[in-house]
Amino acid sequence: MKSAPVRLLIDGVAVEVPAGANVAAAVALASLRFRRSREGEPRAPLCGMGVCFECRVSIDGVAHQRACMTLAREGMQVHCDD
Repeated sequence: MKSAPVRLLIDGVAVEVPAGANVAAAVALASLRFRRSREGEPRAPLCGMGVCFECRVSIDGVAHQRACMTLAREGMQVHCDD
C-alpha cells in the first residue's frame, strides 16, 4: 500500500513529496536554494548525511536544522536563507 504524499511549505511555496522524503528533497523540488554563506555564496547539501551542515534551514521557526536529516512532515513550514 502506497503512503499519501506529504505537503509542506518551502518559503511559502507549497511542495509535495513522497512520504519518507527528507526536507532537502522538498527544497530541491522547490528551488535548489538553501542558504548563503557569510560572504554571500550559495550553499546546498554536500554530504547528504548530516556532517557538512551546508543544508541548514529553519523548520517551523527553529533555525539551523539540517534539511538532509529531517523527514518532511505534513504542514511543515521551511524557510531557507535565514
